[in-house]
Amino acid sequence: MEIRIQSVKFDADVKLTNYINRKVEKLSRYLEGRIIAANVTLSLTPDHANKQVSIQLDTPGHDLRAERHAKTFESAVVQCVEVLKIQIKKLKGKWAEQ
Repeated sequence: MEIRIQSVKFDADVKLTNYINRKVEKLSRYLEGRIIAANVTLSLTPDHANKQVSIQLDTPGHDLRAERHAKTFESAVVQCVEVLKIQIKKLKGKWAEQ
């Protein structure tokens, strides 16, 4: 799986990008390598009080997306990953029905 991280109007440090890579890479085991790419977008809210993270997973036939706001990028990433796990379970259920 290819993980692309884009930070809008700021430069993400290496520690943050490594953290995101570790968390997002774990999602691939839920779909047995069916995730083609993960696009992660990091941005600041206008008042800079909250951080926004958006993660989109490209899978065959479906795109899964989660977006969360939190005080830190790390907690927003964790929340997005949890939402994506739920979406992956639903998608696997659909695939099992076919």
